[in-house]
Amino acid sequence: MNEPSPSPSTVDVVLPCLDEAAALPWVLDRIPSGWRAIVVDNGSTDASPDIARRLGAHVVHEPRRGFGAACHAGLTAATADVVCFCDCDASLDPGLLPEVAGPVLDGSADLVLGRRRPTTLRAWPLHARLANVELARLVRRRTGLRLHDLGPMRAARREALIALALTDRRSGYPLQMLVRAADAGWRVRETDVPYHPRTGRSKVTGTWRGTWQAVRDMRAVLAERPATGPARTAHVPGVER
Repeated sequence: MNEPSPSPSTVDVVLPCLDEAAALPWVLDRIPSGWRAIVVDNGSTDASPDIARRLGAHVVHEPRRGFGAACHAGLTAATADVVCFCDCDASLDPGLLPEVAGPVLDGSADLVLGRRRPTTLRAWPLHARLANVELARLVRRRTGLRLHDLGPMRAARREALIALALTDRRSGYPLQMLVRAADAGWRVRETDVPYHPRTGRSKVTGTWRGTWQAVRDMRAVLAERPATGPARTAHVPGVER
């Protein structure tokens, strides 16, 4: 059962979580002041939910396994106008989220992605980098967006994200968000963020098999037909489109 939500925050930060007990203290300590951490427990067998709750995070339980399922549960639980997403494995520093969310907050962008810049070779295995390069190429061909990274650290407005009606609940969720945002005419921007070796073993990109399963999920997203009808542009109060 999900806990009651506290008073509204400036920004909600969705943190999909599966057995991240070792990383959570550092991650939650880096959440910007006044922002709310929403830790979405996706079936952890360690003490992740208890640690997150003890450290002041709002904990949501999503029993259906899948990265997209966890992300969407967090989005549904969010109440702030702007929502950020960030991995919960200490590979990305939540302290940098104000730089990512800034263009969304000031109305100059609709979706901002943190372009990962690995701090060591160990931070981003070769097979995962190659998969990312290929996906960036496919995204460019499908949407025209010249991006370098799918950006697991990202920010956008909550109501606009919900209006995208995302359906993928596995590895394709971040890509479906990007593709549908592009189809809707959103202004998409990248900003560099350091990428550190994660704490613990990756559930997806830690193996060739996991990486290419994710690529297959994402190829299915890229095969979707563009949405028809009027562009569902992100609404930014007080900003001319």
